Amino acid sequence: MASTAPLTGSELIDCAKANSPRGIEVAASRCGYQDVAAFETALREAGNHIGIKINSFADLISPPDDRQEFGVEVAPDSLSDL
Repeated sequence: MASTAPLTGSELIDCAKANSPRGIEVAASRCGYQDVAAFETALREAGNHIGIKINSFADLISPPDDRQEFGVEVAPDSLSDL
């Protein structure tokens, strides 16, 4: 659901992060911004306000969950080989 008024502060950051998989245009619109540049400026200001550095919308996109990146998964070959 899109916001009728532009969000600010932590609400803006939460909304942007939740909509980040859909792209910057969709996230901006759902957070109440029609201008992507104004949206990114508001994100930087919101980050500064709560003490985190947000350089751009891309900073909010979570990396894909890749379990192999963090080590080796160890498991039995079957349930009977515990």
